[in-house]
Amino acid sequence: MNDKNNKIIAFVGLAGSGKTTIIDYITKKGYPKVYFGGVIYEAMRETGIDITPKSQQIFREQIRKNEGNDFVVKRITKQINNLITIGQHRIIADGLYSWTEYQYLKHAFPGELVVIAVVAPRKIRYRRLASRPERPFTESEAIERDYTEIENLEKGGPIAIADFYILNDGDVLKAENQLETILDEINFFS
Repeated sequence: MNDKNNKIIAFVGLAGSGKTTIIDYITKKGYPKVYFGGVIYEAMRETGIDITPKSQQIFREQIRKNEGNDFVVKRITKQINNLITIGQHRIIADGLYSWTEYQYLKHAFPGELVVIAVVAPRKIRYRRLASRPERPFTESEAIERDYTEIENLEKGGPIAIADFYILNDGDVLKAENQLETILDEINFFS
Protein backbone atom coordinates (compact mmCIF):
# COMPACT_ATOMS: atom_id res chain seq x y z
CA MET A 1 0.00 0.00 0.00
CA ASN A 2 2.80 2.31 -0.90
CA ASP A 3 1.73 5.93 -0.96
CA LYS A 4 4.20 8.76 -0.47
CA ASN A 5 1.44 10.61 1.39
CA ASN A 6 1.69 8.04 4.20
CA LYS A 7 4.00 8.72 7.11
CA ILE A 8 4.79 5.92 9.51
CA ILE A 9 6.89 7.03 12.45
CA ALA A 10 8.56 4.15 14.27
CA PHE A 11 9.95 4.92 17.70
CA VAL A 12 12.87 2.93 19.08
CA GLY A 13 14.84 3.18 22.32
CA LEU A 14 16.10 1.17 25.22
CA ALA A 15 13.89 0.59 28.25
CA GLY A 16 13.47 3.75 30.32
CA SER A 17 14.43 6.11 27.49
CA GLY A 18 11.03 7.77 27.63
CA LYS A 19 9.45 6.40 24.45
CA THR A 20 6.06 6.12 26.14
CA THR A 21 6.11 9.78 27.20
CA ILE A 22 6.96 10.92 23.68
CA ILE A 23 4.48 8.55 22.02
CA ASP A 24 1.69 9.57 24.41
CA TYR A 25 2.36 13.20 23.50
CA ILE A 26 1.78 12.57 19.79
CA THR A 27 -1.06 10.05 20.07
CA LYS A 28 -3.01 12.50 22.26
CA LYS A 29 -3.20 14.61 19.10
CA GLY A 30 -5.34 11.86 17.57
CA TYR A 31 -2.84 9.85 15.54
CA PRO A 32 -3.37 6.08 15.57
CA LYS A 33 -0.75 3.80 17.06
CA VAL A 34 0.36 0.22 16.50
CA TYR A 35 2.23 -1.34 19.41
CA PHE A 36 4.99 -3.92 18.91
CA GLY A 37 4.82 -5.02 22.56
CA GLY A 38 1.06 -5.50 22.21
CA VAL A 39 1.68 -8.23 19.63
CA ILE A 40 3.80 -10.08 22.19
CA TYR A 41 1.22 -9.56 24.96
CA GLU A 42 -1.55 -10.82 22.69
CA ALA A 43 0.44 -13.91 21.75
CA MET A 44 1.23 -14.56 25.43
CA ARG A 45 -2.45 -14.29 26.37
CA GLU A 46 -3.36 -16.65 23.51
CA THR A 47 -1.01 -19.27 24.96
CA GLY A 48 -2.06 -18.65 28.59
CA ILE A 49 1.28 -17.32 29.82
CA ASP A 50 1.25 -14.82 32.69
CA ILE A 51 2.81 -11.51 31.68
CA THR A 52 5.81 -10.68 33.87
CA PRO A 53 9.08 -8.98 32.88
CA LYS A 54 10.89 -12.34 32.93
CA SER A 55 8.18 -14.33 31.11
CA GLN A 56 7.86 -11.54 28.54
CA GLN A 57 11.61 -11.59 27.83
CA ILE A 58 11.70 -15.37 27.50
CA PHE A 59 8.56 -15.47 25.34
CA ARG A 60 9.71 -12.58 23.11
CA GLU A 61 12.95 -14.40 22.34
CA GLN A 62 11.33 -17.83 22.01
CA ILE A 63 8.54 -16.71 19.66
CA ARG A 64 11.08 -15.06 17.37
CA LYS A 65 13.21 -18.22 17.46
CA ASN A 66 10.22 -20.46 16.67
CA GLU A 67 8.27 -18.22 14.28
CA GLY A 68 11.09 -16.10 12.85
CA ASN A 69 12.55 -12.72 13.71
CA ASP A 70 9.83 -11.13 11.60
CA PHE A 71 6.94 -12.59 13.66
CA VAL A 72 5.99 -9.30 15.32
CA VAL A 73 6.64 -7.00 12.37
CA LYS A 74 4.44 -9.07 10.04
CA ARG A 75 1.51 -8.48 12.39
CA ILE A 76 2.42 -4.80 12.80
CA THR A 77 2.59 -4.37 9.01
CA LYS A 78 -0.88 -5.86 8.71
CA GLN A 79 -2.18 -3.45 11.37
CA ILE A 80 -0.58 -0.49 9.57
CA ASN A 81 -2.07 -1.56 6.23
CA ASN A 82 -5.50 -1.92 7.88
CA LEU A 83 -5.21 1.66 9.18
CA ILE A 84 -4.18 2.93 5.73
CA THR A 85 -7.15 1.09 4.20
CA ILE A 86 -9.56 3.01 6.43
CA GLY A 87 -7.96 6.33 5.52
CA GLN A 88 -5.30 6.84 8.17
CA HIS A 89 -2.10 8.24 6.64
CA ARG A 90 -0.16 9.31 9.73
CA ILE A 91 0.63 6.31 11.92
CA ILE A 92 2.76 5.85 15.02
CA ALA A 93 4.63 2.56 15.47
CA ASP A 94 5.45 2.14 19.15
CA GLY A 95 8.48 0.07 20.06
CA LEU A 96 10.45 -1.03 17.00
CA TYR A 97 12.81 -3.66 18.39
CA SER A 98 15.12 -5.32 15.93
CA TRP A 99 17.20 -4.82 12.82
CA THR A 100 15.02 -7.42 11.08
CA GLU A 101 11.91 -5.40 11.92
CA TYR A 102 13.55 -2.21 10.70
CA GLN A 103 14.49 -3.79 7.36
CA TYR A 104 11.03 -5.33 6.97
CA LEU A 105 9.28 -1.99 7.53
CA LYS A 106 11.66 -0.13 5.20
CA HIS A 107 10.82 -2.67 2.50
CA ALA A 108 7.07 -2.69 3.22
CA PHE A 109 6.79 1.11 3.31
CA PRO A 110 9.54 2.56 1.10
CA GLY A 111 9.82 6.30 1.45
CA GLU A 112 7.12 6.35 4.14
CA LEU A 113 8.97 5.18 7.25
CA VAL A 114 10.75 7.58 9.60
CA VAL A 115 12.61 6.13 12.58
CA ILE A 116 13.02 8.25 15.70
CA ALA A 117 15.29 7.00 18.48
CA VAL A 118 14.51 8.22 21.97
CA VAL A 119 17.70 8.17 24.02
CA ALA A 120 18.65 9.01 27.58
CA PRO A 121 21.73 8.50 29.74
CA ARG A 122 21.83 5.07 31.36
CA LYS A 123 21.66 6.38 34.95
CA ILE A 124 18.50 8.34 34.11
CA ARG A 125 16.95 5.33 32.34
CA TYR A 126 17.69 3.04 35.28
CA ARG A 127 16.25 5.53 37.76
CA ARG A 128 13.07 5.75 35.66
CA LEU A 129 12.82 1.98 35.44
CA ALA A 130 13.20 1.58 39.21
CA SER A 131 10.46 4.11 39.96
CA ARG A 132 7.85 3.25 37.35
CA PRO A 133 4.60 1.90 38.83
CA GLU A 134 4.15 -0.90 36.29
CA ARG A 135 6.92 -3.50 35.99
CA PRO A 136 9.65 -1.68 37.98
CA PHE A 137 13.21 -2.98 37.41
CA THR A 138 16.15 -3.20 39.77
CA GLU A 139 19.44 -1.93 38.37
CA SER A 140 20.62 -5.48 37.69
CA GLU A 141 17.36 -6.25 35.86
CA ALA A 142 17.75 -3.07 33.81
CA ILE A 143 21.31 -3.99 32.87
CA GLU A 144 20.17 -7.50 31.89
CA ARG A 145 17.35 -6.02 29.81
CA ASP A 146 19.78 -3.72 27.97
CA TYR A 147 22.15 -6.58 27.15
CA THR A 148 19.30 -8.85 26.07
CA GLU A 149 17.79 -6.23 23.77
CA ILE A 150 21.16 -5.36 22.24
CA GLU A 151 22.60 -8.87 21.93
CA ASN A 152 19.54 -11.07 21.36
CA LEU A 153 17.07 -8.71 19.70
CA GLU A 154 19.45 -6.59 17.59
CA LYS A 155 18.00 -3.37 19.03
CA GLY A 156 21.21 -1.40 18.61
CA GLY A 157 20.91 -1.35 14.82
CA PRO A 158 17.65 0.61 14.56
CA ILE A 159 18.88 3.02 17.24
CA ALA A 160 22.17 3.56 15.42
CA ILE A 161 20.55 4.14 12.00
CA ALA A 162 17.56 6.20 13.17
CA ASP A 163 16.61 9.18 11.05
CA PHE A 164 16.26 11.44 14.11
CA TYR A 165 17.11 11.40 17.81
CA ILE A 166 15.35 12.85 20.81
CA LEU A 167 17.50 13.33 23.90
CA ASN A 168 15.08 12.74 26.74
CA ASP A 169 17.23 13.55 29.74
CA GLY A 170 14.51 14.70 32.10
CA ASP A 171 13.06 17.88 30.63
CA VAL A 172 9.78 16.67 29.12
CA LEU A 173 9.00 20.00 27.45
CA LYS A 174 12.41 19.98 25.77
CA ALA A 175 11.82 16.43 24.49
CA GLU A 176 8.35 17.37 23.19
CA ASN A 177 9.82 20.41 21.44
CA GLN A 178 12.44 18.19 19.80
CA LEU A 179 9.62 15.95 18.54
CA GLU A 180 7.66 18.93 17.19
CA THR A 181 10.75 20.13 15.29
CA ILE A 182 11.17 16.67 13.75
CA LEU A 183 7.49 16.45 12.80
CA ASP A 184 7.71 19.86 11.11
CA GLU A 185 10.86 18.83 9.24
CA ILE A 186 9.23 15.69 7.81
CA ASN A 187 5.96 17.51 7.00
CA PHE A 188 4.02 15.20 9.28
CA PHE A 189 1.17 17.65 9.70
CA SER A 190 0.60 18.34 6.00
